[in-house]
Amino acid sequence: QVQLAESGGGLVQPGGSLRLSCASSERTSSRFAMAWFRQAPGKEREFVGRIVGAVVTYYGDSVKGRFTISRGSAANTVYLQMLNMKPEDTAVYYCAQARNPFGGSNQNDYDYWGQGIQVTVSS
Repeated sequence: QVQLAESGGGLVQPGGSLRLSCASSERTSSRFAMAWFRQAPGKEREFVGRIVGAVVTYYGDSVKGRFTISRGSAANTVYLQMLNMKPEDTAVYYCAQARNPFGGSNQNDYDYWGQGIQVTVSS
């Protein structure tokens, strides 16, 4: 069973930045699409973005231009760099891994999930 572990969450002021990390227990995870989703209280889980292969990325409209997904030098790590953060970015962020190279923007496209990490944007 593949395990994913998120780290790097916390409290940040509006306009600030934060970087989340996701480590997969599968050393060949760079072969598979990985994604970030988030869920705010009382709302449905929302697609943040995904990475396909080494550098191809897709983002949800609400984070486009502010968030960047990348793979680390360790093949089993993915990062979510968040800039110019807003209070509406407050949510639990989840890392997800597909069993195929492409993934998608729906939760059902992913087979493995991390436990989630809290990100709060507040002054």
